[in-house]
Amino acid sequence: MSAELDGKVTIVTGASSGIGRRFASVLHDAGATVIAAARRMDRLEELAASAGDRMIPMRCDLSVDSDREQLVREVNERFGTIDVLVNNAGMTNVVPAEEETLEAFRSVLEVNLVAVFHLSQLVGRIMLEKGSGAIVNVGSMLGTLASSPINEASYCASKGAVANLTRELSAQWARKGVRVNNIAPGWFATEMTHLMWEDESSARWVKRNTPVGRPGTETELDGVLLLLAGAGGSFIHGQTIVVDGGWSIH
Repeated sequence: MSAELDGKVTIVTGASSGIGRRFASVLHDAGATVIAAARRMDRLEELAASAGDRMIPMRCDLSVDSDREQLVREVNERFGTIDVLVNNAGMTNVVPAEEETLEAFRSVLEVNLVAVFHLSQLVGRIMLEKGSGAIVNVGSMLGTLASSPINEASYCASKGAVANLTRELSAQWARKGVRVNNIAPGWFATEMTHLMWEDESSARWVKRNTPVGRPGTETELDGVLLLLAGAGGSFIHGQTIVVDGGWSIH
């Protein structure tokens, strides 16, 4: 796996914790130069210190247009290219739909959907000019089904949109050498979901309803990430790959 990512310049958003931090480390270990982007610079610097000189922390608030533009501009100016973009940053708002404010709904869509489109557009222009590149979106199995009894209308809407945005960008760019795909994780223990694992009844509910009988572990997304980011996925375009222990097969 490492040979196909050696020397590749990669951006991973939301890299300060959870899946994003793991993805940044996996790509770094596979030989890529990784720009780890997030708001919490202290966590990014700690990650870079533990990884080495090919892990480069850059502060970026994914909800801010100018931050996204500055991130892509700085990376392209420094390295002259961007080979892989991992759109991982995300947020949720757990509240009944009838109580969710429009402001909160828009905030979730801004990070989970608008930022994904904007970064894909900015990086896509660079990739299209050179005729190659891979964009890996991080969606959710909740982009393919309802989250109830957990109330996450804005999250489900945004992740469903990411899945279809992935298809459309791929349809437009595949012939021009740019691959766009989407990973849809199921229940994994992350900072975003930590309250579920701290609540005994919620943890039992996940285990009871997942065919494999447990949540995913941090290593169980590594393979699909490396497949979609590297040459092994050269004929995979516009796909959403669900990694959920069988949750969505019911």
